[in-house]
Amino acid sequence: MKPAHYVVMGVSGSGKSAVAARLGAHLDLAAVDADDLHPETNITKMAACVPLTDADRVPWLESLVRWMDAAGSSVVACSALKRSYRDILRRAQGDVVFIHLVAPRALIASRMEARIGHFMPPLLLDSQLNALEPLEADEWGIVVENTAAIQHVVDVILAWIGKNPAYADKPG
Repeated sequence: MKPAHYVVMGVSGSGKSAVAARLGAHLDLAAVDADDLHPETNITKMAACVPLTDADRVPWLESLVRWMDAAGSSVVACSALKRSYRDILRRAQGDVVFIHLVAPRALIASRMEARIGHFMPPLLLDSQLNALEPLEADEWGIVVENTAAIQHVVDVILAWIGKNPAYADKPG
């Protein structure tokens, strides 16, 4: 079977890290939070409420693709807000499937405010929401509301994967 990569995407505070970790455990796949691969310069900018530019993001995304290729198959937590960023992630060997987590802005903001020690300040939430480009018809993926318990959200994703396995025909 060829490699499959499940990218759990969405704005900061949407629950990517928690859902990706649980999904990776259920699928018995290597999992990574793409935030862990950010260079220190990116983290410093975001912590100072400075949005990243494409010049900041592209090398980071390319390093993530290298990690995905080395993993074989994986689950990745990554914002992947723009189509152009998802196009870079699709360069990974094998199939790349996007799982877009959504929730009301107020819930996401409250999650961000409750986090301790995370470099992404709640002040950047609106810039992320403004930058977000929804999945397009030719992008293989699903939109999942993340307002329930993590296990419920993961169960919804697993049910979708069961009906749409990574080795099946994909759009595009």
